[in-house]
Amino acid sequence: MGPKNTRSTSLSSEEEAACGAFRKHTLLPLGDCLYALQDSIPHLTRSSLHRLLQRHNISRLPDVKAELKKKFKAYPIGYFHIDIAEVRTEDGKLYMFVAIDRTSKFVFVELYEKAGKMNAAKFLRHLIEACPYKIHTVLTDNGIQFTERKGNLRAHIFDRICLENEIEHRLTKVNHP
Repeated sequence: MGPKNTRSTSLSSEEEAACGAFRKHTLLPLGDCLYALQDSIPHLTRSSLHRLLQRHNISRLPDVKAELKKKFKAYPIGYFHIDIAEVRTEDGKLYMFVAIDRTSKFVFVELYEKAGKMNAAKFLRHLIEACPYKIHTVLTDNGIQFTERKGNLRAHIFDRICLENEIEHRLTKVNHP
């Protein structure tokens, strides 16, 4: 009895995939996931998110012992790590830009069809507007969305936005998580 392929009745396949990818990427508890995702998916409820996470077997966070968990250096509020995750849906793939403040755990998420430098710049502008406090540093990987390749003398649009808003742009070490 029941449907052969279980799916949400209130969420689209893109929204479902975004919620699942967000949970796997951030490992945040249910309430924090709900709070972070409700801006982009206003009709998302706690129960529909919980059912979705159960359907995809990601409702329980992995057990991590506190002493094994490596702590980040203490930073003042306003230090954001920005990353991109690919989200696969029935209709294709989307790119989820995620920004997480290391101190306050403020999370900002947006989905885009392409992960180019213009969408990265658009995401940074939206993050600056949405953040309730001053952003002083962003940490990104060395992808073409965030920085120019060697030999190109033009300033990257992401760096220009950082300069305009007095934000320090740091890059992760190559081949380092």
